[in-house]
Amino acid sequence: MINRITSFSIKRTLKYSFILLIMTSVAAFTGCKGKKTDEHGHAAETHAEAGEKVDEHVEGDGHDHATETETQHSEGDGHDHSAEEVGAAHVEGDEKVSEHADEIAFSKKQAELAKLSTETVSPGTFYNAIKTSGQIQAPQGNEVVIAATSNGIVSFTNSSITEGTAVNAGQSIVTISAKKLLEGDPAAKSKIAYETALKEYQRAEGLVKDQIISAKEFEQVKLRYETAKTIYDAQASNITETGVRVTSPISGYIKNRFVAQGEYVSVGQQIATVSQNRRLQLRAEVSENNFKMLKSISSANFKLAYDNTVYKLSDLNGKLLSYGKSSGDQTFYIPVTFEFDNIGEIIPGAFTEVYLLSSPQENVISVPVSSITEEQGLNFVYLQLDEEGYKKQEVALGQNNGERVQILSGLKNGDNVVVTGVYQVKLAAISSVMPEGHAH
Repeated sequence: MINRITSFSIKRTLKYSFILLIMTSVAAFTGCKGKKTDEHGHAAETHAEAGEKVDEHVEGDGHDHATETETQHSEGDGHDHSAEEVGAAHVEGDEKVSEHADEIAFSKKQAELAKLSTETVSPGTFYNAIKTSGQIQAPQGNEVVIAATSNGIVSFTNSSITEGTAVNAGQSIVTISAKKLLEGDPAAKSKIAYETALKEYQRAEGLVKDQIISAKEFEQVKLRYETAKTIYDAQASNITETGVRVTSPISGYIKNRFVAQGEYVSVGQQIATVSQNRRLQLRAEVSENNFKMLKSISSANFKLAYDNTVYKLSDLNGKLLSYGKSSGDQTFYIPVTFEFDNIGEIIPGAFTEVYLLSSPQENVISVPVSSITEEQGLNFVYLQLDEEGYKKQEVALGQNNGERVQILSGLKNGDNVVVTGVYQVKLAAISSVMPEGHAH
């Protein structure tokens, strides 16, 4: 009887084990077809229910068939779908980061503080240029030299008179006195000589009428009188108690002062130069190699040594006066002279960088000089990509006319190039700190 019961139990156990094996095989086959996580989860639940039923009928088996079923299902699937989704999201994020790896973050507030401005690139007219050096000069007639009219010691009428001081026509610059000198005061001596010659002339007029002296003697007396009168009259209007007054013949400013307070001067010695500074000349020195291009020169841009501003003769009512037809005896350069209105703070005598403008070219991409930066021999500009995004762009340069630079490669029509605030953007590119509020 016991053997029959044992045989029956073994048969029942084998029966349910066979059913469980079939269900496990079906589940593994379904998982290999790549069903989604929720479908596998549903299958696992079904297997769990089957396991529970087995547990209800099989007692004392010693095996957790539901656990084995789930383990087999997991091994048969062979896919970790959650890890795949995380990996895909990570790759997508890396792609977005790589797209903006070279972008420079520069906030709106930073742009306002830097007074940043941009220019949209578009082909246009560009003037070729010959770069050379030059000097600012005063035109003839707009500058005079004040010279001493007497020998003596110089005394400036105003201690503030120096280079750059404004003066008016007829204004006293210095007085010259020789009262304490051994040779005496020339002004006092000329006055005495004049008064003596006048008395002698008046007496000679009566004597010649009475024929006491000859006409020849009278003419000699008259000549001495006129000479003394001329000398005296030349200084009479400028003679003061302190000495002979020397005035400026024109209005302008003191360009140069050649003597110091208390210095001795002789007649004709230079005291100062006065310039009107209304019209100035720009004299450029051009190499003989560019002589053939001089015929096409019409205007020029120039930059002073003490100022970074680029002045355009077209804005200063400038015009070309002449250019040399030969070089000098001691130089290999040909002079080119322009004249313009001095509406800026331009000092005659200053040296300049000159860009002589020749024939124009059409459909040329160019940018302002201020937009170019240089690093290790390479040239760059900064492009604005969006409101707070910028990019560093390498460019190849062509000719430079002082105001704009020709771009041979690196830019295209429609690019927004940073014109002012360039160095602030450059510093932002160097900094590793990203401003808040800007994310992609």
